[in-house]
Amino acid sequence: MARSDGSVATPTVQSATRSGMNLGLKGKVAMVAGASRGLGFAVAKALADEGALVSISSRDEGAITAAAERLGSDNVLATSVDVRSAEGIARWAQLTEERFGGVDVLFANGGGPPAGAALSFDDAAWQGAVDLLLFSALRMVRAAVPSMTARGGGAILMSTSSSIKEPIQNLGLSTVLRASVSALAKTLALELAASGIRVNQIVPGRIDTDRVRQLDEVNGKKQGLSADEARAKSMATIPLGRYGEPDEFGRVAAFLLSDAASYMTGATVQVDGGLIRSVL
Repeated sequence: MARSDGSVATPTVQSATRSGMNLGLKGKVAMVAGASRGLGFAVAKALADEGALVSISSRDEGAITAAAERLGSDNVLATSVDVRSAEGIARWAQLTEERFGGVDVLFANGGGPPAGAALSFDDAAWQGAVDLLLFSALRMVRAAVPSMTARGGGAILMSTSSSIKEPIQNLGLSTVLRASVSALAKTLALELAASGIRVNQIVPGRIDTDRVRQLDEVNGKKQGLSADEARAKSMATIPLGRYGEPDEFGRVAAFLLSDAASYMTGATVQVDGGLIRSVL
């Protein structure tokens, strides 16, 4: 918007109030993976603000305990889980059901594998990425679906990446495996619909998280730029002209997991400021 002196005002990001968005999530039981920080924490916060009972996990016990304290609610369960472990995921689901009585919604989310070209990684690195991204999502769904089915339905949201639309340079592992998670989400949407379980995927663009800052540093070094210069160059490719805030991502995720999105399944929703250029 232009000011009277002819300069252009920078748009501000409006924050949701603590009262939430009234999405009908109050009392719903939500499992949120990778929730100690970044996108996972933002989703957990949005769900907690809506009154959901939130079971959060991450590999670092200290970090996930601190995240629960930041959420500031008695209706939060924090569990240390390495999502590469089938036993760890099964234990997390069991603890969630014991504490809250069941599972209604799941945010399947895994950390990012190392950056690098696809051919720069050996078989062990590829297997590690498969366990971190694809098998973790599949195992979380396996753990949560029986309870959702018994409760008459539920909602699952898988976090993928803009690389499912446009491969990202120097992110070979992530690009290939996120595409596999995307295919899994669409497949499960078809298979679980009869049980009243919706499955969607959410695609973050450049959201201002520790992971994206790390990638800015990596990309800057490859280009002979500082992290700030790499960040500015990246922002220039985004039509809205900035990185997204984690809370902006979290609020969209909460909507997709809520009954407000009750006729959405098999959908891919982008939270990217217009970054992705593909038509579909």
